[in-house]
Amino acid sequence: MKKLLLVGLLSVVSLQLSAQDENTEYEMRVGEKQGYIIDKGGKKIEGIVRLAGDDMYPWTNQKKVKFIAAADIDTSKKRQKFKTLDTDDLKAYMAFDNNTERYFEAIKYTNTKEGFNSANGGLSGGLKAFNNLTKSTQFAELIADGKIKVYKVYGFPTTFSAGSQIDEAEKENKRMRENPSYVYSKKGGKPEELTLAKAKMIVADCPVVRGKVAKGEYASLKNDNKNRSGLGKFIRNEIDKAMSDNLSIVNEVIYDYNENCK
Repeated sequence: MKKLLLVGLLSVVSLQLSAQDENTEYEMRVGEKQGYIIDKGGKKIEGIVRLAGDDMYPWTNQKKVKFIAAADIDTSKKRQKFKTLDTDDLKAYMAFDNNTERYFEAIKYTNTKEGFNSANGGLSGGLKAFNNLTKSTQFAELIADGKIKVYKVYGFPTTFSAGSQIDEAEKENKRMRENPSYVYSKKGGKPEELTLAKAKMIVADCPVVRGKVAKGEYASLKNDNKNRSGLGKFIRNEIDKAMSDNLSIVNEVIYDYNENCK
């Protein structure tokens, strides 16, 4: 009963924080570049787009974004009020982050890996599982565009920790911060987690890339031809999932695929 009351209290606090966020004012920066949003109807609206998250809390960018339409900017005022928008409002958004364009699309993807991966149990671990298993639509950052799209996705951390769980929660947050997942969608298909094995499969229909894979020309896709027992193969597959450098696969193999097989 106490746990239920605590979860209810956390929900109320979350709603209150969201309401406060709507009223936050935004201070205009000199020479600030404008980004844009894509609303649910597919309309592109330019304006000031401010990321809700940062390097410490990158997963926040997957939940919401702050926006002021260009038509609503009052140049006579230094501070402007912006709206906080989420996946119920938008299909996508583009924001400038230190002069770098960052593009996020709303995708349907449930991070089951992080949902069931919790170093700390109890209420804290349960909330982390809840945060990841119930978030089916989220903004994901597009890092490769073409026939195969690849997105960077962070797990959502726990919203509560206490006592001995605090240190474990911080370690877990650090791990998630430094180890995002990479999710691919081929030809508009269902987003799935990118792994070494799947990377080899999804590029097999491109003769140029298939030939390079066969010759071992991609450092990120090293073929392993050693014979193994069933258990050995299983262990090797698990190691591949954990140790493969998926970002290198994206930059090397997926990029090559999108350039040669459009």
